[in-house]
Amino acid sequence: MITMKMIDQTIADGPYKDNWDSLAGHPEPKWFRDAKFGIFIHWGVYSVPAFGSEWYPRNMYIRNSPEYEHHIRTYGLHKDFGYKDFIPLFQAEKFDPEAWAELFRSSGAKYVVPVAEHHDGFQMYRSSLSHWNAAEMGPCRNILGELDDACRKAGLTVGASSHRAEHWFFMGHGKEFDSDIREPLKKEDLYWPAMPEADHMDLHSSPAPSKEFLEDWLLRTCELVQEYQPRLIYFDWWIRHETFRPYLKKFAAFYYNLAEKWQQEVLICYKHDGFLFGTAVPDVERGQFASMKPYCWQSDTSVALNSWGYTEGNRYRTGAEILRDLIDIVSKNGCLLLNIGPKADGTIPEEDSRILKEIGAWLSRNEEAIYGTRPWKIFGEGPTEVTEGFFTDDIKKEFTSSDIRYTRRGSSLYAIFMQPSGDGQYCMPALAEKNEKEKPVFQGLIRAVETLGDMKITGTYRDENGLHVSTDGSGNSDDALPVVFRVTLE
Repeated sequence: MITMKMIDQTIADGPYKDNWDSLAGHPEPKWFRDAKFGIFIHWGVYSVPAFGSEWYPRNMYIRNSPEYEHHIRTYGLHKDFGYKDFIPLFQAEKFDPEAWAELFRSSGAKYVVPVAEHHDGFQMYRSSLSHWNAAEMGPCRNILGELDDACRKAGLTVGASSHRAEHWFFMGHGKEFDSDIREPLKKEDLYWPAMPEADHMDLHSSPAPSKEFLEDWLLRTCELVQEYQPRLIYFDWWIRHETFRPYLKKFAAFYYNLAEKWQQEVLICYKHDGFLFGTAVPDVERGQFASMKPYCWQSDTSVALNSWGYTEGNRYRTGAEILRDLIDIVSKNGCLLLNIGPKADGTIPEEDSRILKEIGAWLSRNEEAIYGTRPWKIFGEGPTEVTEGFFTDDIKKEFTSSDIRYTRRGSSLYAIFMQPSGDGQYCMPALAEKNEKEKPVFQGLIRAVETLGDMKITGTYRDENGLHVSTDGSGNSDDALPVVFRVTLE
């Protein structure tokens, strides 16, 4: 079993120390910069009620909430049937990790990040620190371990996500009335500590996490990386609370030092300045940046707008919308982590699967414009503006055939038109010849222009307005998905 002494010794013996100056020396992994597209998985006990969202375990204890009312109608009073009573119903009887891995591979994803423990405190992996885990209860299977093995065999890089920090307050509302969350709560209880909920975005909110909780958080997170060796660790937002700071530095030093022993490149993803900039990779939840960044970053979003976990009646985005977000994010030096929510029995919903396959079909034809690419001088051009910030993925973007995103690799510049042109004519203003009004973005030579799709190029010319490409328009009328040209520069 992992101990605080083991953590301290690993930090003492390794090159990375638990201070920001040392951690700032950790490089961004090349594999992550090349991967561009990953799969996030929210799956757990909350998939059983499949109502509202993955926050059902919190909201079911908030009186008069839709989840509270639904719970009483469907399962009875909370004192008789609480959240813990869903665990025996979480059977995962149709969970097929090899089939999951094959779907992810065919989607074009290069890395997979399952949620190892969500805010509900139920671990999806075998743990020596708590019996409330999927290997001992519910499905009685080491879900994370099995999926890890299957994904690695399929050639996918595997990470893990920890949302344990929010468990400090997540079940606290259950103490406000006669429910199964009763004092005294012990550390070994699923619901512990169930503290009162404060302002989620307040760095100094009270009651602050106790030393006992913080050390438990650190032990759980270090056990996770020690036992499963994930190449990426994702944290949700509440690690930004001031009390987590010394523990975050200890975890990062422990993780980075272990990775040195493994001879593997690893990274940590964080939100809202949870880590000091330069010590880990920033993440934008359900949103993206409006401009290109000089540093690597990640956007995480979901196939459904209303929930990260599976619920009956999920409101889905289209595969085309998500694909265009992926292209926009990659052009700005980012990666997209796209979430799906499996059902309690272990099956992936048909709509989730359809979206992944649609994205994968496009990527299989145009992969060289995405994987392993780097940003160009500008990320793109065109009339459509992308709203910057968290929780903006519900703002519909009406991209046109004049909206272009650029990526590059060596002498190849990829011009990705977000919508196909109705008349087969395309123009790249950034590749214009010199004119009297403004300097062009590129003043060198163009050696060749090719298409990655089925369209046939019938002619090209370059003038002061841009590089013009005429095509026969074939190959895109059925799906209306982005069109890619490879421009060889000299």
